[in-house]
Amino acid sequence: MDSDFGIPRELSPLQQLRSQYHPELPPCLQGTTVRVELGDGTTVAKAGDAHIIARAFPHTLGQPLAHFLRATAKVPDAQIITEHPAKRVGIVFSGRQAPGGHNVVWGLYEALKVHNAKNTLLGFLGGSEGLFAQKTLEITDDVLQTYKNQGGYDMLGRTKDQIRTTEQVNAALKACTDLKLDGLVIIGGVTSNTDAAHLAEFFAEAKCPTKVVGVPVTINGDLKNQFVEANVGFDTTCKVNSQLISNICTDALSAEKYYYFVRLMGRKHSHVALECTLQSHPNMVILGEEVTASKLTIFDIIKQICDAVQARAEQDKNHGVILIPEGLVESIPELYALLKEIHGLLKEGVQADNISTQLSPWSSALFEFLPPFIKKQLLLHPESDDSAQLSQIETEKLLAYLVETEMNKRLKEGTYKGKKFNAICHFFGYQARGSLPSKFDCDYAYVLGHVCYHILAAGLNGYMATVTNLKSPVNKWKCGAAPILAIMTVKRWSQNSGSISIGKPVIHPASVDLKGKAYDLLRQNAQKFLMEDMYRNPGPVQYDGPGADAKAVSLCVEDQDYMGKIKKLQEYLDQVRTIVKPGCSQDVLKAALSVMASVTDVLTTISSSSTSGQQFA
Repeated sequence: MDSDFGIPRELSPLQQLRSQYHPELPPCLQGTTVRVELGDGTTVAKAGDAHIIARAFPHTLGQPLAHFLRATAKVPDAQIITEHPAKRVGIVFSGRQAPGGHNVVWGLYEALKVHNAKNTLLGFLGGSEGLFAQKTLEITDDVLQTYKNQGGYDMLGRTKDQIRTTEQVNAALKACTDLKLDGLVIIGGVTSNTDAAHLAEFFAEAKCPTKVVGVPVTINGDLKNQFVEANVGFDTTCKVNSQLISNICTDALSAEKYYYFVRLMGRKHSHVALECTLQSHPNMVILGEEVTASKLTIFDIIKQICDAVQARAEQDKNHGVILIPEGLVESIPELYALLKEIHGLLKEGVQADNISTQLSPWSSALFEFLPPFIKKQLLLHPESDDSAQLSQIETEKLLAYLVETEMNKRLKEGTYKGKKFNAICHFFGYQARGSLPSKFDCDYAYVLGHVCYHILAAGLNGYMATVTNLKSPVNKWKCGAAPILAIMTVKRWSQNSGSISIGKPVIHPASVDLKGKAYDLLRQNAQKFLMEDMYRNPGPVQYDGPGADAKAVSLCVEDQDYMGKIKKLQEYLDQVRTIVKPGCSQDVLKAALSVMASVTDVLTTISSSSTSGQQFA
């Protein structure tokens, strides 16, 4: 019921303690003056997509990066905003719940009130459906009191994750117009921020004064790119999961007779599974990206696991823990092809009970091979983005079933001499996404809320709030905003006829980088994890003392801060312009021309190779 949203919670002693914690702000967000430096206009992520994105977004294409500056910064071209007329801003939870989401609301509210006490923040009740229906709750100190640093989205609630159809977009426009909103902040993941970009363009075309801002909040960790280092909720989710996994590892080592198959929520890509592996050191993890890159079939994966079980049994180890990302089913080529065929038939109106008779011979054979529980789950209708209902497909049970079948076969044949194989299956996801947020997620979300105000104060539309240098202490974080279009790409599909189908511009979820440092760290330790039971228990999420400031391993090992590097490059170019002016010596001019010609050649070559390397889905 809408009447339940925003009511005071009954807090436990720990929740009360957490509600009193006040995150700090980086220097660039402190005070009542907004200092913003607008850089060069951005390009699209892939040059080959430029004409498609330009057609779809003529009003918001090519906007500049924004850097928010501390008071002591000496930047001649910076805009100094000291006047803050009263604003009305709406905020909506559009994506699935993630720990820390409430702190985005809190941070935005405090920024609004600090800059003008007459500012108003309206929360839309029930997510995007509440936006369409104009159901609002004015955010006040009293409303926020029991939601600061708390998990869940129950202050405002959420429903659908989309603002996409013509009817929905028009309803959003009407709501923002009727409510006289100066800004609309959309909290969510890749789908929600894609919708934010389309909404910003639609508003600009309709000459609606409401500016649209996106915030990267998702437990999946897949809204990562050159501008976004981490997502709110990912840190907490991985810490909660890692403790549960570690407890299971300890149980496995104690009983020495079970193999635990643990599926982790995280949608198609394997960021959560990778991070939890680096934190808790289970024996194995099957990453979807590895499966895709190596084109492994379900039988290849089963053989891989069975060989590992057999190798461990030879060392008298008849236990283990294996992590599986929930998106694995979409990474196994034959299962993915079967899913697409089933979804196609469901779209045509074929009833689930009749699907098996309509499948192609190859898909029919695979479908009949699978156990009944998986068949039933594969027949579920797809999500709104056409992906499978991954949380409902028990891939861990499928793998456990097939591994047990193979191990029994090997035992009968005499090639396996260990104990009878016993599997226990778990699915972790819902347990983590409503958790009390970690200190990092509390800080990060609160800061992003403040960044949202700065974006609106600067009059920017179609931007995502960004914070970089996140592996450093908060006082060294760098805050800015990136045009959402700069991270959108277009997928292309090769058809059977040889023609190419081109999709719409969207933010595509980032896959685990198999050339990245986090994955390399896993590969360096994979054999030790497999055979030596190097289980590690990080314990519960910590808020004080040792471990309180711990951050995701995958965040800390990577060398990021793309926006900081862009700014550094601009400084170098400014220095070149200062040195090489009319009247400079022939030697300086000659050296500059030579170096710039070489740099241009190298950059042109690299840019061309990245464009020609565009992947087809």
